[in-house]
Amino acid sequence: MLRLLASSGRCLRLVLLSVIAGLAIFVLSAAPTHSNETITNTATAGGGNLPTNVTSNPTTLVAAPARLELTKTADRAAAEPGDTIVYRLILENTGGSTARDIRLTDNLPLGVRYLPASLQGSLVQAGSPATVALPPAQVSDRQVTFTFPELPADATLNLVYAVTVTPDAIRGDGRNRAQEPRSNLATYEVLIRPGILSDCGTIIGRVFVDKNFDGEQQPGEPGVPNAVVFLDNGNRVVADAQGLFSLANVLSGDRVGTLDLSSIPGYDLAPNLYRLEGNSQARLVRLQPGGLVRMNFGVTPAAAAVS
Repeated sequence: MLRLLASSGRCLRLVLLSVIAGLAIFVLSAAPTHSNETITNTATAGGGNLPTNVTSNPTTLVAAPARLELTKTADRAAAEPGDTIVYRLILENTGGSTARDIRLTDNLPLGVRYLPASLQGSLVQAGSPATVALPPAQVSDRQVTFTFPELPADATLNLVYAVTVTPDAIRGDGRNRAQEPRSNLATYEVLIRPGILSDCGTIIGRVFVDKNFDGEQQPGEPGVPNAVVFLDNGNRVVADAQGLFSLANVLSGDRVGTLDLSSIPGYDLAPNLYRLEGNSQARLVRLQPGGLVRMNFGVTPAAAAVS
């Protein structure tokens, strides 16, 4: 009696088809394998009149590598500050084996902010889509990284997420670049329009101790930190440690800023010996579209604080 044993590892299915004139014919069918995995196959034969089994030489083969193709799309071709853009990443495995440890990195354009709660994923196999749970994306500055355990051969992973466009986007190119280490580089460019920001300008200013009451800061006149300035549209800004503040994307026209003296206890408004309008807590400026204006406030230690 002839006994035949074959070992083909965990990645192949072995079927004995027939035995012809002492030649055993096997059919090996591939089970799911991983990219570049080495598969070793050996066979052992034995018979009733043989004292020991005979083992064949091993044969090896390497599983075909995964081949990943990445496509990047969006729901719009143009956007402006305040808009939301929905991006889609489509990663398809056209190779012959499973791709493990998927790591998709998307470098977002300047001024585009990722919305974590928007992330959704689906896996398409044999033409049938199924929703999949995705781990939270890893965010570092403008770089967003998505991970997924594995992508079988002939399967497609779809990632959908949203971003919001901030005013800083008008200084960028609107192009983002996504890639998995084993895939091509996929890019998509959104035309960033200035929108309402084209009619805006910037206000800069400082709050300082005006020792000579001329309304201008000179050496030896320090800034006052944490001072609060209110604009006529209700916006407020807090001065930094040097007493400096700035407001970007302010609608052009006549703008009024008011210093909140209650935010800097121990200080009063400094009198201005040269300009009458400098004796008010408010400052009136004319801001041109795309322009820059200055709004300074001089203060002096309150009488009670001096005494």
